[in-house]
Amino acid sequence: MHTIEVVLAMLVAVVASGYLVRILPFSLPLPLVQIGLGALIAGVFNRGHALEPDMFFLLFLPPLLFLDGWRIPKQGLFRDKGAILELAFGLVVFTVLGAGLLIHWMIPSMPLAVAFALAAIISPTDPVAVSAIASRAPIPKRLMHILEGESLLNDASGLVCFRFAVAAVMTGTFSLAQASLTFLWVALAGLVIGVAVTWGVSTFQRWLWRSFGEEPGAALLVNLLIPFAAYLLAEELHASGILAAVAAGVTMSYVELTGRISGSMRVQRNAVWNMVQFSFNGIIFVLLGEQLPGIVERAIQTMSATEHHSAWWLVVYVLAINAVLVALRLVWVWLSLRWNLLRARMRGEKETSTSWRVVLAMSVAGVRGAITLAGVLTLPLMIPGGEPFPARDLVIFLAAAVILVSLVGASLMLPRLLKGLELPKDDDSRREEDLARRSSSKAALAAVEKARQDLVQGQSTTAVQLLNDAAARVSLLYQRNLEKGQGPDEDPEKVRRMEQAYRSLRTAGLNAEREELFRLTRRGQVSDEIARKLIRNLDLLETRQRD
Repeated sequence: MHTIEVVLAMLVAVVASGYLVRILPFSLPLPLVQIGLGALIAGVFNRGHALEPDMFFLLFLPPLLFLDGWRIPKQGLFRDKGAILELAFGLVVFTVLGAGLLIHWMIPSMPLAVAFALAAIISPTDPVAVSAIASRAPIPKRLMHILEGESLLNDASGLVCFRFAVAAVMTGTFSLAQASLTFLWVALAGLVIGVAVTWGVSTFQRWLWRSFGEEPGAALLVNLLIPFAAYLLAEELHASGILAAVAAGVTMSYVELTGRISGSMRVQRNAVWNMVQFSFNGIIFVLLGEQLPGIVERAIQTMSATEHHSAWWLVVYVLAINAVLVALRLVWVWLSLRWNLLRARMRGEKETSTSWRVVLAMSVAGVRGAITLAGVLTLPLMIPGGEPFPARDLVIFLAAAVILVSLVGASLMLPRLLKGLELPKDDDSRREEDLARRSSSKAALAAVEKARQDLVQGQSTTAVQLLNDAAARVSLLYQRNLEKGQGPDEDPEKVRRMEQAYRSLRTAGLNAEREELFRLTRRGQVSDEIARKLIRNLDLLETRQRD
């Protein structure tokens, strides 16, 4: 019963955190609020709630990694693939070696393999935490795409390195040749399994829809189960479940491009996944706060095994680790930038200067979050000989403290670094949106005219007139998309004000329609079923115009 109460309390804390960040008079990142609420829960229930590590890993990581792979902008991912791969793989190895050696030097009682495991698990970054911090000073779109792409891949590379380091602790041996071969199998098989699961399930599901009709509830449930299926199958075949979940998500984004899913299904699925993302990320940070008092207490107890008996050395360890993480990231970003500029010069391309604030912002934006916490909690309790896992409590404390310090540091520095920062405007997205609107409107006009011609055949004069009027009203909506394009001599500011005025007036009209529907429903003049249907249509229209 106690477990159920704690889970319900965590869910309430996640809900409350979403409102507290809006109510509080001062700005705080959402993850910090959730950590504070988790600590409050631990105080009320007198102890933290411990989950089985493997169960914790299975429950939270697959859907989050799947969603990251699904939603990341693929165009930005491929455009900046060089920088992303350098950060996602090169920086991870650089961090594992540099931070691991520093940790072992600071804490000699911590075995080198354990130090490398700690360095590996604190190497992945968390874009959700970064976006929460940068809400008051939004990160430039292209910079955010690079951070998202890095996070998508370094989750996998960091966790794979973590698994190898933990295996070295458990077995006491490490072979670079064997590890390299194992890594190839783990990575390639994981990717193939993720792609195969998503493609196979989607193909089978479309066959079911064609044969027996679409069942939205079952389809949503299948979509939620895909990342777990990919993860479990990969782990069963001794491949990377992490990479399988990521590959499954990337594949789902391409399956969605086939357009074989109804619009209502997409709306429902998007709402469900938004809830899953908010809940799971929130629960992980609430769990961190809930376990924080116990983690700190156990870490202080383990200090007796080190050369430094004072608990204040924990603060030194945490600050030193965070400082070296930022320094390593700064060095790698600078070297990566210089290398890319050199390659551009060799290709004869025009060099573009990058502000030092962008380089520093990239370094500070390496915020650790849910993946780090989820991974470190999977450390085994015992090694095969029956002895406790070396420095397990200290490793968990240091990882949790790195999350906290990186969140606080980024929340203080990142908005200041990004404030007033001017980057080259990305006109490609605007041109692509205009092209999409105009092309889709032309296609829609042609389809409307063809449908009108098919419908008027054999109809009476009155019916033909009604169909023509209906077609004219529908066509007018698409003609606006073709006519509202900005001319070469038109004032951009005037166009912007016109769009704002249109949206403002349209919003006022939608609000009035909703209020009238509510009034008619309260008076019993309209059934609640009809009202819900019409109000949903208005909500979708409002959402579309905001986009």
